[in-house]
Amino acid sequence: MQWLRDMWTREGPGIPKDAPKRTGLALFAEILVREWWEMIKLNILFILAGLFVVTLPAALAAMARVSVALVEDRNTYLLRDFTEAFLRYFWRATAWGLALSGSLAIGLYAIVTYAAGARDNLLLSAPLTIALVATAFIAVLACHLFILMVMRDLPALRLLRLAALASVIRPLPALAALAFAASLWLAHILFYPVSVFMPATFNFSLGMFAVAFGVHRAAVMVLDLPNATQPHREPHARDAS
Repeated sequence: MQWLRDMWTREGPGIPKDAPKRTGLALFAEILVREWWEMIKLNILFILAGLFVVTLPAALAAMARVSVALVEDRNTYLLRDFTEAFLRYFWRATAWGLALSGSLAIGLYAIVTYAAGARDNLLLSAPLTIALVATAFIAVLACHLFILMVMRDLPALRLLRLAALASVIRPLPALAALAFAASLWLAHILFYPVSVFMPATFNFSLGMFAVAFGVHRAAVMVLDLPNATQPHREPHARDAS
């Protein structure tokens, strides 16, 4: 059974040292072609880890950690890296997952409520617009927060502040990644039952990889800011002389 163990524990494929550096969608496609089998295995791991529902945030964090490694072209040992990340970020991911899920639920409820009322009262169009923008921002914030969380250990408030800053600086790539992830599920619905195996093979992992790829640049930008990851310290008072 050595081959079965190696399938989950061996190092992922790399790229030649003299290969030309790609960017944008070309880089996305290159990584996807190179790591497609790892993504299928990652998708299976995520489904197994999230079976108990309460473990979904931790499973998302573990999948995000592996996805960031794929984006950064770092060596990955899938089962080991996923398990370590799952255990390491379990409580933090669960807390943030509950907070963000609650915020998104409130935003969606507000959208549905105001949309129903706006049919008869145009004045409700203003709060409907605000609810739409706020909910979209929370979704973008969630993407940046989870990626930043697995990239660097930060206190909760600093993590939230950097995630908000990244969401303001570069919201469009995150929105595009979310739209791509949504399109995977739309394709699953439209082409069912032909697409019955999409969720089991790549929908989750490919969606998370798209998110990691989309927000990675903004995450690196805010982490590189002066004092972004250092605790704030008050200057020492000068000794009276």
